[in-house]
Amino acid sequence: MELKFTKMHGCGNDFVIIDNRDQKLELNNDEIKLLCDRHYGIGCDQLVVINNNNKNNVSAYALFWNSDGSISATCGNATRCIATILFTETRTETLNIETQNGIIECHKTNNELISVNIGQPKIAWDEIPLSKEVSTLNLPIEGEPTGTNFGNPHCTFFVDDLNKIDVQSKGSTVENNALFPEKTNVQFVKILDRTHIKLRVWERGSGITLASGSSSCAAVDAGIRRELLDNRVKVELDGGTVEVEKKVTGVWLTGPTKHVFSGIYNLIRK
Repeated sequence: MELKFTKMHGCGNDFVIIDNRDQKLELNNDEIKLLCDRHYGIGCDQLVVINNNNKNNVSAYALFWNSDGSISATCGNATRCIATILFTETRTETLNIETQNGIIECHKTNNELISVNIGQPKIAWDEIPLSKEVSTLNLPIEGEPTGTNFGNPHCTFFVDDLNKIDVQSKGSTVENNALFPEKTNVQFVKILDRTHIKLRVWERGSGITLASGSSSCAAVDAGIRRELLDNRVKVELDGGTVEVEKKVTGVWLTGPTKHVFSGIYNLIRK
């Protein structure tokens, strides 16, 4: 079966995007993992499928899978990439995309950056969710990280020196901590000042990633809750820079997107 796809990234956070609006393609778990595999497939942090949406004022319905085949309810950078595709089609500057975490409002700025409203964070222990009732501001884990949910669980550590953090080891350990029954994304934050942070990310189901939109939002929101950051923050990631701003309407993520290539993958079904 010939599978048409587009490869895009947001600050190095890369995606294989399949437009399913004119077909009824269903991929199984093994096929999803194969497409995401960087050695045997196309390679990406997440697989994204764009589906039709019959609701008024909603341009598409998006589904996301991590590279290990697990479902992700939302993805900020992937949503920005989808919005780029749809903005090219519609020639508009505002549209809505529905995800499993709700409808996301998207804007195209004058300098070609894409902004998406990730919504309001969930911070109650059972909303993240955690396996027991504890303070989500200072979780009972070494380093006292902050717990947040932006469609996916997040755990944010504030550190003095990012170079001293073994993201591979620490991220994997925290992702699988018993406190997180659905596992968790893990962020390590170095605060440069109240409007500027550096961030490294371990993504649940994908591992170390060059960037993550929802993780950027979770890190900034955690810093605001701990009274360490202002409401508008520049976030430096391994793959580039985004801006996160907390407004009454929700937490907005703004940054660039990049089309890498489009192609056809010969998917052989057993």
